[in-house]
Amino acid sequence: MLTESLTYVRNSDDWVKNVLIGGILSLLGFLIVPTFLVIGYLLRVVRSSMRGDEEPPAFDEWGEMAVDGLKGFVIGLAYGFVPIVLAIVFAVLTGVTANGGNIGVVSGLFGLVGVLVVFVTALAVAYALPAGLANYAETGRMGAAFDIGMLRSTLTSGTYATAWLTAFAVFLVAGLVAGALNVVPILGTVVGVFVTFYAAVAGYYIIGRAWGEMHHVPMRDDEMPEERAAI
Repeated sequence: MLTESLTYVRNSDDWVKNVLIGGILSLLGFLIVPTFLVIGYLLRVVRSSMRGDEEPPAFDEWGEMAVDGLKGFVIGLAYGFVPIVLAIVFAVLTGVTANGGNIGVVSGLFGLVGVLVVFVTALAVAYALPAGLANYAETGRMGAAFDIGMLRSTLTSGTYATAWLTAFAVFLVAGLVAGALNVVPILGTVVGVFVTFYAAVAGYYIIGRAWGEMHHVPMRDDEMPEERAAI
């Protein structure tokens, strides 16, 4: 699946155009709306690949893609709520128990435990979030991203674990490449963003393929499933 994911982006005649658009939108992510568009596109990748489509989707129907991306963004925020709150709580406890600004035994303990707890929680979120997004992509219902029954069977599956690790490896290598490119001022950073977008498409293709194998999602002519409920 790793090889297929790396060539997946190039299965379209417009793959250069797609990468250019995705990279430019990523560069403009600070404007917020482009971030929603990138997330919406990645959800399209998951949705089409879980149905067996080997050609990446196009950047079109921008309004629909932005709304889809906004929902994906909200799902991500909801998943990240717990580790964010834990980080704040432990930071406050560490500060409150510090003696005149000096880190003591108690404050140091809070800091150490906090780092460990937040790291484990964030890792769990990083593992579960792609599955939640995939369930949303399949059903079109935001509530499906939090369907504990469905997600439990998926997250404990060897198929999903292997897919997640493979996607993680793609992201890791892309991150290392992007980091290395940063030694070249400006140009290296810009190229790194395009590399990261390419890797994101490959990674979410892996997640979509694994989801389709586990849940036997039928191929549909329309990529976007009918909205059955707002939440």
